Amino acid sequence: MPRTIAEQTVEELGGQDSVLARQRRDHVQMDRMMDEYQVLADGEDRERVLKEIVQLVFSHAFAEETVLWPAVRHSVADGQELTSRVEDEHQQINDLVADIERFEPADPEREERVRLAFALIRQDIRDEEDLLLPQLQHTMDTAQLRRLGSAWEAVRRTAPTHPHPVVPRRPPGNAVLGVPLSLFDRTRDALGSGSPTATAKKVLTALAGLLVAATWAVAFLRKRR
Repeated sequence: MPRTIAEQTVEELGGQDSVLARQRRDHVQMDRMMDEYQVLADGEDRERVLKEIVQLVFSHAFAEETVLWPAVRHSVADGQELTSRVEDEHQQINDLVADIERFEPADPEREERVRLAFALIRQDIRDEEDLLLPQLQHTMDTAQLRRLGSAWEAVRRTAPTHPHPVVPRRPPGNAVLGVPLSLFDRTRDALGSGSPTATAKKVLTALAGLLVAATWAVAFLRKRR
């Protein structure tokens, strides 16, 4: 049975630029931030860390679904089953975080959803590192892992940073929606928690229009398939 990537050296993973090493670095950062959130007492600090977790988790997952999982389905014998399992976890996390963003910070129901989301994120990390990524490692050489890592990183740096439960988990739907969603999310992130200016509201309105147009494009592509 392939060995978990959690126990391998960076060299064994194909070097710093390998998709396996990049994935593990993000996973380590997610674990660290979730631990930090749980020990913080200050409300503002907790909200800041939670926002950072959400941004990392969703940009990371989007890059997986757009670049990495198609490669797994193409290269690994049971890739369909493995990626379907992880995609189900991503959808559950998506739904939970969408709920979290609707609740006020002091609401006890919100904190319960945070706990459930963290548990699912940790389960997702284990499934990827113990089951899915070692299978991919077995089918690709170092050069392939590094090329895949570069593509994954490029998508992750420009990916949406918030949950969008109705967006498809697989290409081409997620790829078509990725650009307007990313612009929308990153504008929201830049505005912060304050009240948006009139200009900012116009920008968000324009981005929402792009999102609607992209949604129609996805529907059209589905009909054509």
